[in-house]
Amino acid sequence: MSSQKIQRLLEPPDVSAAHRSALEYLNSSFAHIDDLDGIDKVLSQTKARSSELQRQLSASQQSIDSLVTKTRVAALANLDTVRGLGEDRESIENEMTYLSHELVSSLSPSKSEANPTLLEDIETMHRILKELESVRAYVAVIERTLTLSEGALAQLRGTPSPLSKSSTSEYNRLSAFVDNVVQTCDSVQDIGSVEQSLHLVTFVQRTRDKTWLDIKGIFSAKLNAALENLQWPMAVDYPAASEHDRKSFESAFKDLILLQEIGENIEGSISQLDIGSQGLYPLETLAHAISLRFKYHFETERETNRLDKPEWYLSHIMNVAHDHRPFMDNVIQRLLLGTKYQRVNAWQNYVTFLIPILERKLRRTVPTSISHPALLAHTVYQALIFDSNMRELGYEFVVGAEAKKTEEKGGVSSVILCQKEWFNAWLEGEKKFAEDQYNEIISSSDAWVIVDDESNDSDEYKLSRSMAELKATNSARRIKALVGQVTDRYSPLPSFAHRTRFLIHVQLPILEQYYSRVSSSLDAFETLSSALVRAVPGALGVEGAKTDSRKLTGGVEGSQRLCKALLSARYVESAMQRWGEEEFFLELWTEINHRAALRTRAEMHPSLPNSADHQSSKSDTPECTIFEELITQYTKLASRAEDMLVSQVCGETEAALKPHFVAITSPKDGSDTQNADDGIAVPPSLLPSIALLSAHLNFLRNTLPTAVTTHVYRRIATHIAEHILQREVLFRPGLTRGQFRTGLAWEQARSVHAESELWAETCQVALRTSRARAEGPWARLLVAGRLLGASRQEVDRAVKEVLGGQGDAWEDVLDAVTSLGSGGLGKEEVKIVLRLRDDL
Repeated sequence: MSSQKIQRLLEPPDVSAAHRSALEYLNSSFAHIDDLDGIDKVLSQTKARSSELQRQLSASQQSIDSLVTKTRVAALANLDTVRGLGEDRESIENEMTYLSHELVSSLSPSKSEANPTLLEDIETMHRILKELESVRAYVAVIERTLTLSEGALAQLRGTPSPLSKSSTSEYNRLSAFVDNVVQTCDSVQDIGSVEQSLHLVTFVQRTRDKTWLDIKGIFSAKLNAALENLQWPMAVDYPAASEHDRKSFESAFKDLILLQEIGENIEGSISQLDIGSQGLYPLETLAHAISLRFKYHFETERETNRLDKPEWYLSHIMNVAHDHRPFMDNVIQRLLLGTKYQRVNAWQNYVTFLIPILERKLRRTVPTSISHPALLAHTVYQALIFDSNMRELGYEFVVGAEAKKTEEKGGVSSVILCQKEWFNAWLEGEKKFAEDQYNEIISSSDAWVIVDDESNDSDEYKLSRSMAELKATNSARRIKALVGQVTDRYSPLPSFAHRTRFLIHVQLPILEQYYSRVSSSLDAFETLSSALVRAVPGALGVEGAKTDSRKLTGGVEGSQRLCKALLSARYVESAMQRWGEEEFFLELWTEINHRAALRTRAEMHPSLPNSADHQSSKSDTPECTIFEELITQYTKLASRAEDMLVSQVCGETEAALKPHFVAITSPKDGSDTQNADDGIAVPPSLLPSIALLSAHLNFLRNTLPTAVTTHVYRRIATHIAEHILQREVLFRPGLTRGQFRTGLAWEQARSVHAESELWAETCQVALRTSRARAEGPWARLLVAGRLLGASRQEVDRAVKEVLGGQGDAWEDVLDAVTSLGSGGLGKEEVKIVLRLRDDL
């Protein structure tokens, strides 16, 4: 109750309010005079109520006075209590301030030297307690694991032969315990320490694995003891061994097989294809003895451990695999019958244990060989030979899943080839060696000497090409041999990716450089020839250089230079055509086009054909060979050399004919020929050109293959014959046509006839061929000459048929006169020739 309300209750009664209330009551109760009858009763009731109220007021006043007194006494007591509490509060605040300073953590930066608080001490102790509990559980697991491991070993040490599944009960308990630990750690890994759980799991798993290895070692020791009696690792003569030794060996062998079966059953179900895929325990023991002997001979300071003789340890393992094969096939394979490994090839599995011995040796020696390219190349080559020989023996190298996807063959060479740094070092060494060989070939003094390639005496080779087609320059023959040598170096590579890199980086550059070398020689020849042609007549100041240019590009010597380029290009082109059809390059080209990575690399190289340009509509395999692009380049190069050779011979012959054409059109020509007494109308001015052509053809016959000689001769003879026909017959100076035509005199006509026959006869003698073959390119000139030199009676019918006849009968009539038909002359050209006769 508030003090205002208390004050209001203590105030005396309001008299005026009481009067108003009484007046209002009287007014409301006695509104009429008749109501005054009951006023006495109301008055008496009012007096009684007033007395009661007065009595209650008196009692209330006494109660109020007593309550006020008590309240004042209580208020004074409470005031004293509050004062005491205030003092207590100040004391508590001071104490709390002190305690708060004492509770500041020792880790706080503001109190670096403070001691740990009690709370921190308690928390630290709780943490240590939890860690100790974890360590106790950790140590308990380790103790249990080691106890089970020792029990498993002790159980199997005293187990008699043959081995049974019950003999490994302790190991089964160990394996089950380890599995339980692993599952438990995996389930609480998110709660506890991840690293600690992983370390514990690793430890128990390693303990289990080591226990199994020790168990396997116990039975392997028994097998080794039996093998010593059989003189292993020497070749085993099993029938000659005593029955006791054979039984001991077979018993120990079967125990290891049973142990492996038990181990695989404990690990879980294994598919039939995976049975024995990791190797059989007994064969691993047999290979261990080989490994010890290998270390003794090839990994110690003995003379057999030579870095430059990798073939020694490779052949040693190969000999071991070969010598022990009868024992594996006849004895070990028989012992596997009746077991779950009866489908395992014993010799194949045994060799699989020998291969890691060589791989370990190569990994140790190759880093030392990196700085010696020749030694590294020799090591790689010997490793490839070993892989090839092992495959010939029937061994299939074990390859990984990724290698199987790419259909790689594997092998000990993959130890080197699959190391990018080692493979690149070997590739660079091979490239450097090939470049040195190429430079030596090109720079040798007899590089461009033309010889007959009679080194290949194989019947197949002789049947494919005649002896006349075996001519080539020494450089071309040696380049072919070098490319073949490079092919032999990388053909044993098991990986098509490695073969492709070797092809692109080592082999193709040789052919490209040789192409550039031959092409540059033709460029130089053209430069010298064009300089000679552009020389200013009478420029005596360059006579010496002029003479040198003529020696280099003129006459038979110039033709010889062109023939060297032609033969070199044709020889390498022919070799590439044969290489492209070989199985090795066909297989490589097929794989390049089937694999996207290899196809992309090939498309980026300009010397490899674009498979899209040679794609067959019915097949994804391109119809070209791997050397198609280079063959095309060499074909063009050979055609260029041939064109230059034809141009060279024709140009020199035409230049030699110029004095003759001047002589036959001079006024003296007629008198000289008319006074001839011997009846041969051939002027002396023709002999230099005939002699020059004869010399060229004789050289070509002795130098070029028969087919090439024939082709070049036809081109040369056709061009020269056409030139002579145009200059000496069809468009001969000094002759007129029409009504007042001036034809050839009889002696001139005979001279043309004799010249044409002399050209053909000269070519026949130079080429030592038949008359018909020699006359072929000269047919147009010979027909013209024979028409001019024939008698009037012989050509009358021909004149009638040509000038007045219809149809093609004129050709048959000409054949009777010329024996060559029209020889390629058109009817109008025949008319022109006939009209040149004075007697028509």
